[in-house]
Amino acid sequence: MSDGDLSDFSLLDMFRMEVETQAAAMTEGLLALERDASATQRYEELMRSAHSLKGAASIVNRSAAVQVAHGMEDCFVAAQRGEITLPQERIDTLLGGVDLLSRIAQVPEEEIIRWNDDHRKEIAAFLKSLSAPIAETPAPTPPAAAPISAEPETPPDPVSKPRAEPSKPAPAPTTSKAAEAAARAVRVTAENLNRLLGLAGESVVASRWVDTFAAELLRLKRVQTALIQSIGTLRQSTAEMELDERVQGHLLDAQNKAADCRDLLASRLDDLELFDRRFFNLSKRLYQEVLDCRMRPFSDGTHGFSRMVRDAARTLGRDARLEIAGENTPVDRDVLERIEAPLGHLLRNAVDHGIDPPNERLAAGKPAQGTVRLEARHSAGMLFIEVSDDGRGIDPEKIRRAVIAKKLTTAEVAAEMTEPELIEFLFLPGFTMKETVTEISGRGVGLDVVQTMVKEIGGGVRITSQPGKGTMFSLQLPLTLSVLRTLLVEIGGEPYAFPLARITSALKVPREQIESIEGRQHFRFGEQQVGLVPAHQILGVADTSNLNGELPVIVLGEKTNRYGIVTDRFLGERELVVRPLDPRLGKIKDISSAALMPDQSPVLILDVDDMIRSIENLVSGGRVAQVAHGGAAAATKKRKRVLVVDDSLTVRELERKLIDSKGYEVEVAVDGMDGWNAVRTGNYDLVVTDVDMPRLDGIELVNMIKKDPRLNSLPVMIVSYKDREEDRRRGLEAGADYYLTKGSFHDETLLRALADLIGEADS
Repeated sequence: MSDGDLSDFSLLDMFRMEVETQAAAMTEGLLALERDASATQRYEELMRSAHSLKGAASIVNRSAAVQVAHGMEDCFVAAQRGEITLPQERIDTLLGGVDLLSRIAQVPEEEIIRWNDDHRKEIAAFLKSLSAPIAETPAPTPPAAAPISAEPETPPDPVSKPRAEPSKPAPAPTTSKAAEAAARAVRVTAENLNRLLGLAGESVVASRWVDTFAAELLRLKRVQTALIQSIGTLRQSTAEMELDERVQGHLLDAQNKAADCRDLLASRLDDLELFDRRFFNLSKRLYQEVLDCRMRPFSDGTHGFSRMVRDAARTLGRDARLEIAGENTPVDRDVLERIEAPLGHLLRNAVDHGIDPPNERLAAGKPAQGTVRLEARHSAGMLFIEVSDDGRGIDPEKIRRAVIAKKLTTAEVAAEMTEPELIEFLFLPGFTMKETVTEISGRGVGLDVVQTMVKEIGGGVRITSQPGKGTMFSLQLPLTLSVLRTLLVEIGGEPYAFPLARITSALKVPREQIESIEGRQHFRFGEQQVGLVPAHQILGVADTSNLNGELPVIVLGEKTNRYGIVTDRFLGERELVVRPLDPRLGKIKDISSAALMPDQSPVLILDVDDMIRSIENLVSGGRVAQVAHGGAAAATKKRKRVLVVDDSLTVRELERKLIDSKGYEVEVAVDGMDGWNAVRTGNYDLVVTDVDMPRLDGIELVNMIKKDPRLNSLPVMIVSYKDREEDRRRGLEAGADYYLTKGSFHDETLLRALADLIGEADS
């Protein structure tokens, strides 16, 4: 890498980068020595890391870091010579030195002098804990090092020697693996990489347009061939008519020119097909290369996990180590950042809840040291991450008792629950098996956060456990957040994309299997009755389906809360390059993002969680439409749709029920902004709105509707407690078609006003 590649970074920035790299290397080396004291090759690596940091610290005038790194280097040299050993207590001290170096690196330049003065005793105590045993403990069983927190005696100026070092700083060895890696690295902002990936994705989509264009030219070639045949037939038909030779010559000339055009087109079509293949392969390779740039080895997200597991185990009086498999598994940068915190929680959870104390492990025939395993791998186009332990496992009876004690269900229902059903309670917010709160766990805010994160990025999480043998958390995640595997469906004559990872099942349901239970249509899915909801009703689009025979149904949701979404038809699976929506649009109901199809037409990607909330609103209000039978959809009279906008739940429900009782199809919005979003994306015959609402009041809502060229003909009725003449005039001047006070609910005034504005419900 040229020197200019790091021109945007100061020396202090580069020092912090080096501390981050070398701190991770030293932590890994110290933990390896703690596991296996015979791994003496680690001493050389640790010495190099400490020496590199000492030289780098002297360049940026971080004298405290020079002292700490020099003391650690001396300790590693002494250990390599056999003058001291590195028992667990001294490794604790050295790990504390790694943390101290990281803290020093993060101190701002303008505060470093004051920080040095404030932490002089801490630095001296650390150096004393390292230097004193070097001279005093050549024996292989040294006494425990003094804790850092103890008040040190006045040291015999152990810092005088390191202070002399900055005058002749030692450069970092060029053979350092970290230095070699840094020399090959170029730092690019995430925004630039995302833009580059988006352009590469568009090039792949654009390359497919050439294929479409080639297909049209092939059609033109067939038309030309038919034209040549027609001219030939015409010549044969006129051959016996003794026409003028000029006419015969023109026909022959036309036939020859048409043949020349066909041959030229065929030649150019071959060239175009060759170009199409090359263009597609090139764009595909470009996209894959950019996508690979976003990928990082799984190990980049596991720094500090081994130390965390070790420290958590020691805090709890246990002995545990972390094994990491699949460190080189490539993971999307965004996915890696999103899962780092949840994985940390799962690892702490494994130590606290899973790993049993050494005496219990020995009594059970296990080794005293427990093992927590973290593994990453690719399978079936997905990223699988597993966190497992060889501890005590999950006791389902303990969960059953906790569920009953927390009054989450009755004892009778809990007694009938299977083990998988009981384990699902662990994901509930606030649910914990701990009776006391510790620094590590006990608040019940962990597993629900893990599950929420996994769902947000389109994945799933599953728990398996064997009492006495251990527990495993399996996370199934997308390989990247930039490319989404989807199922394309048609709804209301338009394509929409469902993320494949969020679909429970996609199937075609025969009409004879549809049952009606309490006014709602259901079908049998496994051992469960699943309710049917028309997709066009959820999205607020026109019902253009004419479904005969089997219904294309997508099953969404968890086992206890599943719904069948009836679409018009399945269009097949497709990988889409995700493009975020313009933030100025705000949150669009039921939509998460967009993508481009090969013909450059846009397709909306559905937000499954938002759709489930929309379905629940329809179900709770008893407003789920029936799935039309056969061609009945076109024959059935369409009900008029009314949107009720009010921030008061009581008033909103009163209006909804009153209007619904007369046969109108009613939807609700909780405030003016929610109403505006619904009006823009839905298709309504009338809006009924309050005036005083948060975010956007009713007068502003009326103004926005009447100023929109597409919506200005939509009737709007204001229903408000404000009954003064000036309030009424203000509402009507804004463009409202009717102004009604809420005191009129007791009579038929509201319903008569509806009929006056838009007619009867099915007229």
